Parts: sequence; C-alpha cells; structure tokens
Amino acid sequence: MSTIVDAAPSSQHPMASAAHRAILTLDKRARAELKGQKPVILWMTGLSGAGKSTIANRLEEKLWLCGHHTMLLDGDNLRCGLNKDLTFTDAARVENIRRTAEVAKLMLEAGLIAICALISPFRRERMLARQLVGADEFIEVFVDAPLDLCKRRDPKGLYARALAGQIPNFTGISSPYEPPDTPELHLRTDRHDVDALAGQVLEALRHRGVIAGTP
Repeated sequence: MSTIVDAAPSSQHPMASAAHRAILTLDKRARAELKGQKPVILWMTGLSGAGKSTIANRLEEKLWLCGHHTMLLDGDNLRCGLNKDLTFTDAARVENIRRTAEVAKLMLEAGLIAICALISPFRRERMLARQLVGADEFIEVFVDAPLDLCKRRDPKGLYARALAGQIPNFTGISSPYEPPDTPELHLRTDRHDVDALAGQVLEALRHRGVIAGTP
C-alpha cells in the first residue's frame, strides 16, 4: 500500500551530495532542431473548471496537426501516477508543483513543447517552476473564469462536494487561489470558445518563434 504524503520533503536526501550531473553529447537545442521547433513550457494555471485541460487538449491537437512534438502534463493524470501519494495540503501542493516542473524540464531537454495544465494556486511555486528553466522557455497562461461560473460548470462535481464539506483544502472554497500578476497569456473562457483560445496560444507560439509561422 502506498504512503500518502502530506508535506514536501523537509530535507535533502543524504545521497544527493553524491550525485553529479552527467555531460551529454546531445542537448535540447539539437533535439529541438530535429523536430523543427523551439522547446518551451506552457504552464496553464487557473481554478478547477476554468477550462485548462480542455484548452490544453485542443492546443495539443492543433500542434500535432501542424507536425509538432508535444507532451501534455495534466494535473489530474499526474495525481493518478507520479503524484498519487500527495494530499491537497498547502505543503503537498508545493511538492506537486515541484515534481511537475521537474518533469516538464525533462520534456524541455527532449526538445518538446511541454503543456502543463494544473491549478497550481500559489504564485511563489509558479515562479520557482519558471526559474528552473531559461527566461524565454516558460510561458505562463492564466486560464481565467469567474468562480461562480466554475461552480456552475463543476464538470467533476468537486465544488458541490467541497461546499458540502466533503473535500478539505479545495482551491477557491477553503484554500486560496493566487492569480498571476503578469502572465504571458490571459485567456478568458467566459468570453471565448475553446477553439478561439487555443488559436490565441498557437499564434503566440508563432510570434515567439517557437513554431514556424509569420510573426
């Protein structure tokens, strides 16, 4: 039976000091050139029900149709595997972001466009994820919808359960969400449909030279 982790590790593993980074022949630039793209992390943050996973999935479809190489890291899917031992306390959420960011960085090294879709409620942890990579390799995407709309959508029935006291530490109800101050992209899902919003992200990637296209 797996152990549920309620907090981030309090200290570095004693073997960490014995680890040394290997020097590899190929780097992310070489891997990305083979794919005809620039590696980047698209970090989609927002409330549950805002539309992160829906937009991320449609965006990946559009990139695939254009011949680009991607990996979608969805918060719910990660909690079914890599992060299934984590709870939803503030400390466990921090560890959830740390693990996801490290995996996204590996995807970056592979030359991929990594699309991360998870609530990631705290500004500080999103900043730490950004600092793991180069300044031009992290694009914060605020998937924004009013809380009342997210409650009405409630595709998984989570808000109803949280309001009934069945889910503790639920973002937007009993745990805070800190919206980005200056995201690279701000998507309003109460104003535009999923195709239009995925198109906005695609155009931003073209403008930044991540994928081919007219700036």
